[in-house]
Amino acid sequence: MSDVAEAPESVVVPLKGLKRTAARRMVQAWAAPVFHLNVGVDMTEASKAKQAAEGATVTDVLVLAAAAALVEHPDVNVHVGEDEVTRFAKAHVGIAVATPKGLVVPVVHGASDLDLAGIAAARKDVVTRARGGGLTIADMTGGTFTISNLGMMGIDRFDAILNVPQGAILAVGSTRQQYVQTADGPAWRPIAELTLTCDHRAIDGATGAAFLSALAGRLAAPIPGASA
Repeated sequence: MSDVAEAPESVVVPLKGLKRTAARRMVQAWAAPVFHLNVGVDMTEASKAKQAAEGATVTDVLVLAAAAALVEHPDVNVHVGEDEVTRFAKAHVGIAVATPKGLVVPVVHGASDLDLAGIAAARKDVVTRARGGGLTIADMTGGTFTISNLGMMGIDRFDAILNVPQGAILAVGSTRQQYVQTADGPAWRPIAELTLTCDHRAIDGATGAAFLSALAGRLAAPIPGASA
């Protein structure tokens, strides 16, 4: 009897299509000098999305708030090249979507020009086509910022990898009830952990912090059209 155990059966799966492209871009992203900023946000108001617009979700509120904060802080709404930074006047927000063929990031183009209902409609369209394999190249290009939400999978907090050449990406964790201090005293509130990954070549700590603070403030504020 041989002393060498037989190797377990294995299957070699070549990286093709989206997965191969994603692997290459991750290598590029890993080379960027990044830093992370984290904040806990009260999602009481954001959870009222459906009251403000039919079919709207918390993801749509995230896109709405991020787009507005990006216009307010344009130094975060950038693409980073080898020797230059391209700043954009409008926010085109990508949403990371898991599909049977791999992760894709369809873009809500012109998100900064849309209201919540408009964002909800655009998000539903691209996400539905992403999961059905119906995205076009145009749907996945032109993004200036990306949101990756793993909260629905029970992940409390994580660091997202840059979607190069974008200068920043937002990771959204699950919303948990926490006992916090409010203006009216201690109370239970639904808190979500948001983590911003920034490319330090284009965005410094103060700039990233100002953007994240603005984003958190918008998420915590009442949504226009939602009942109190």
